[in-house]
Amino acid sequence: MTIEESLRERSDSTCELCANKDNLSVYEIPDSPENGLESSILICNTCKEQIEDAEKVEPNHWRCLNDSMWSTIPAVQVMAWRMLNRLKAEGWPQDLLDMMYMEDDVKAWAKAGVQEEKGENSIAHKDSNGAIIEAGDTVVLTKDLNVKGSSLTAKRGTAVRRVSLVHDNAEQIEGKVEGQQIVILTKFVKKI
Repeated sequence: MTIEESLRERSDSTCELCANKDNLSVYEIPDSPENGLESSILICNTCKEQIEDAEKVEPNHWRCLNDSMWSTIPAVQVMAWRMLNRLKAEGWPQDLLDMMYMEDDVKAWAKAGVQEEKGENSIAHKDSNGAIIEAGDTVVLTKDLNVKGSSLTAKRGTAVRRVSLVHDNAEQIEGKVEGQQIVILTKFVKKI
């Protein structure tokens, strides 16, 4: 039996990430500790295109990971974790990552691929002390900030939970203060 035949049998001829039944193909997961069936999944063209080209990613397509992240197949868990990690600035993927359970060796496999994806061109968001801020982190304001276009003053010491990153500007993050979504300069925050 070929790898594709085994994958079709394992997945009931559906995409193992989004459950689509059309245009399926074998996808070998990069940085796999093994080769063959254990390092491959059956996915549709839509998933494959978005995995391989970050510019084509449509976050709403990946809401399907809410189901597939619970797969008992390590290769599916790895791809679900990697895509959720890539999308965590959206907010909802971070919630799923917080719930997701993986064995240590599977998580190490998942993280190996993410480090490769980040590459040298990624922007690093750093707080006032130089600590790297990631999407989903909690930060504390180090100074009172007047919010433009509002009468709100974000007070020093206010905790801002689950921040999201401004992808094209390393000096800005976004978060909610008193129920209002605001842009905050990283030089005025400290990561907890």
